[in-house]
Amino acid sequence: MGKSFLTYVIQRIAQCLLVVIIGITITFLIPRFSPTDPVEAVVNRAMMMGQFSHPDAVEMMKDALTKLYGLDGTLGQQYVRFWRGLLSGDLGPSLSSFPKPVMSLIRGSLPWTGALLLTTAIIAWVTGNMLGALAGYYADKRWSHVLSIIAMSLHPIPYYIMAFVLLVLLAYVIPVFPLGGAVAIGLKPGFNWIYISSILRHAFLPALSLVLVGIGGWFVGMRALVTNIVSEDYVTYAEYAGVPNRTIMYQYVMKNALLPQITGLAMQLGLIFNGALITEYVFNYPGLGYLAYSAIFAGDYSLIMGVAVFSIIGVSLAVLLVDLAYPLFDPRVKHQ
Repeated sequence: MGKSFLTYVIQRIAQCLLVVIIGITITFLIPRFSPTDPVEAVVNRAMMMGQFSHPDAVEMMKDALTKLYGLDGTLGQQYVRFWRGLLSGDLGPSLSSFPKPVMSLIRGSLPWTGALLLTTAIIAWVTGNMLGALAGYYADKRWSHVLSIIAMSLHPIPYYIMAFVLLVLLAYVIPVFPLGGAVAIGLKPGFNWIYISSILRHAFLPALSLVLVGIGGWFVGMRALVTNIVSEDYVTYAEYAGVPNRTIMYQYVMKNALLPQITGLAMQLGLIFNGALITEYVFNYPGLGYLAYSAIFAGDYSLIMGVAVFSIIGVSLAVLLVDLAYPLFDPRVKHQ
């Protein structure tokens, strides 16, 4: 059993590394095969603003930007140089925040996105599955129908629409929460209640928008699974045998229904990450999403690639952790 489980772990780690390598390679290739030349775009913007007019100055700027973006040399040389810089923690300077390094900007934004995504994913998954299991097992109850209607109304709403609705409702119409940002302006960082409460107040609306949409999706999926499982023979036999309803729901029904939901969590992490990126921009939240949109508008080629690379790594590692935790819920994996 130990050897088969070790094989399972090695296979999952190998798959994660393969996904990361392929994803980063695609991120490297797409901009280079894009019809838009980032160097020409920056030069044209600078010339429109009247910063350069002499041909020699323009050529010098093109040469400098080509080296800055790592576009000099053959495609193979660029690829090797890109991986060498990535493994050494150097993705070059940011053009929009020159000369600040790309890695420095990502390090400043990554904790905000990580905390927001991790918290909302866990809350939405646990709450949605618990409510969905209850609604599926007690399908004849009136409150079950009410919860189902609410969940099915929330499920198809895009993350950014929910973010806009909450922003208008709870920040403009009823000004309970801040309009945006991560902490009150001028507040010094510190491990004290004033600073922590400010972070929580600013993060509440972005987190709520992700949680509400997430709960709707997990609720609908869990309710459908439980509705099918309660009609199984072993559940019917347990009911006739006088097993308490609480035991039947948690040990017979919910435990089996959770297995597809755990697999679904790994598949949904990418979508949750995309939703977090959009939500961050709506609420001016200083995470990777806000950083990515700012980089796109500024034409910051290096920063865009850096955010994309870390997004791929983050989602792949999260999926790997879910895969490695799967045998804890399904012991059959250890025997395969």
